Amino acid sequence: MKLDSINNVSIIGTGMIGASMAVLFTGNGYKTTILAHNDAEIEAGKQRYQACFEDLVQKKLVTEKQYQACEKLLTLTTDYQDLSDTELIFECVVENLAVKHSVYQAIEDNCPNFKAIASSTSAISADDLAEGLKQKEKLVVAHPWNPPHLVPCVELVPSQWSTAGVIDAIYEFLESVGRKVVVMKKAAPGFIGNRLQHALYREAVHMVEQGIASPEDIDKTLKYSFVPRYTSIGIFEHFDYAGLDMIVSIDDYLFPDLSNTDKTPDYIRSRFEKGDLGQKTGKGVYDWSKVDMDEFRMKAAKPYFEFFNWSLPEED
Repeated sequence: MKLDSINNVSIIGTGMIGASMAVLFTGNGYKTTILAHNDAEIEAGKQRYQACFEDLVQKKLVTEKQYQACEKLLTLTTDYQDLSDTELIFECVVENLAVKHSVYQAIEDNCPNFKAIASSTSAISADDLAEGLKQKEKLVVAHPWNPPHLVPCVELVPSQWSTAGVIDAIYEFLESVGRKVVVMKKAAPGFIGNRLQHALYREAVHMVEQGIASPEDIDKTLKYSFVPRYTSIGIFEHFDYAGLDMIVSIDDYLFPDLSNTDKTPDYIRSRFEKGDLGQKTGKGVYDWSKVDMDEFRMKAAKPYFEFFNWSLPEED
């Protein structure tokens, strides 16, 4: 399957990931169809799509006319028949295996021309997902980072059945929309990024529980010490540069004192059980009740604006 044969791209799901992907694909000139569960989800997906573009217009990365040209490439529907000609499908529904399998069945029943399905799952293995398909060889996990229209990394995880042609086609398509694609050599829970991120979070929570430091000071340390470095060089590059003799001496001394818990720490679970889930409920580790969420969203996106590299469609 060659990239130039892909004319129709579809997305299943209108949530944050699905809408953001639609922004990315239309922003690079691809006709894109989003399938929603109902009319209310169509409206919600449209609002998320528009909000993403409004941010880009505000940052002067996209003009108003370019936004209008992109929006003309988008179709929203609740009918799988409207995806009948689609070739490449990105599945972005909830992290529930049964729900995803029902979506795959509907795709096979209604989309005779599909060549590949890329699941945005951040947790479920490609092998388990592929079990829901007759054409197992056509599925690959393509895990983006939120929001995918700004964050360039996508983790590509093949199943045991994925063919080289399908993997290559999804890789090539994602590169055509400016993504930095990594391909895992074998499946592992959490893929690459979340294994690293949650290992760091585990130690951060451990330090709070042990009374070593507050969440505020841990976050300050991250923002103003080593984290900015890793936007320019990688961790293996940095440690090689520092010298592996020094790394061995630190690791031998430090590792015995690090957290090795194999379950969610009580500090986090206790908040979860009380219903304090973070900004969505107004309180988590932090109090979110007085936070300007539009300002926070822009602050979270700020580091990724420098990666903006779309091939925008022509203005009308």
